[in-house]
Amino acid sequence: MTAVLETINLNKNFGALAATRDLSLSIAPGARHALIGPNGAGKTTAVNLLTGVLTPTSGSVLLEGEDITALSVHARALRGLSRTFQINQLFADLSPLEAITLAVSERRGEGDRRAKRRRSSNGFGWWRRLGGRGEDNAEIDDLLSRFHLSEVMTERTATLPYGKQRLLEIALAIAARPRVLLLDEPAAGVPEAERKDILAAVAALPRDVSVLLIEHDMDLVFSFADRISVLVNGALLVEGDPEQVARDPRVKAVYLGEGADA
Repeated sequence: MTAVLETINLNKNFGALAATRDLSLSIAPGARHALIGPNGAGKTTAVNLLTGVLTPTSGSVLLEGEDITALSVHARALRGLSRTFQINQLFADLSPLEAITLAVSERRGEGDRRAKRRRSSNGFGWWRRLGGRGEDNAEIDDLLSRFHLSEVMTERTATLPYGKQRLLEIALAIAARPRVLLLDEPAAGVPEAERKDILAAVAALPRDVSVLLIEHDMDLVFSFADRISVLVNGALLVEGDPEQVARDPRVKAVYLGEGADA
């Protein structure tokens, strides 16, 4: 079966520092795949290489068998590769309803036209004009409900609890209808009281979306992933199913064992 997302001997050097070393990953269609490792292992560098934020020193990135190494971030997104960030990249002055409406419109290729309409309207409720079609409205309502945002849908994003902001970022990524979703530490910084909604949202992601999860939270990793890759010093140390990884002595020594940096 062709991998939906793959890296082949991927290297990234920052001067004399090798942040990624001969990294070969293979994400299967529909996978729930986790990439873990101690701080400084190169996880975020790997995600930035996959999404085009960084250009590799050498090696290749393939999406559904097609070499996308030279493509821009935007071009990769159009081909079905979405991501979230450790530090969210949200529009602070928009509400969840407005942001999701714009995301749906952009996916449909109507973002520019509708944004112009928004600027010319200068009126309350412009998102209702953006989401003019019934199918759009149904999708927007579903995203708001699925990601526990309905009760805060008209509030400014900047005023939302951090857990809600993380949920909104995942909802926006799903609004793009990706084939592959990269979740970069979705539970990072989320208070314990809000974490259950994050865990539920991640667990309920559509099965037709292949997910690569980068996360320090081992409860989330082992409850979610059907395959785990362990990165150390920019290189792949171990890969296997959760049970294999949990009992591997090398993993225990560098990450999961007593005194490990988690």
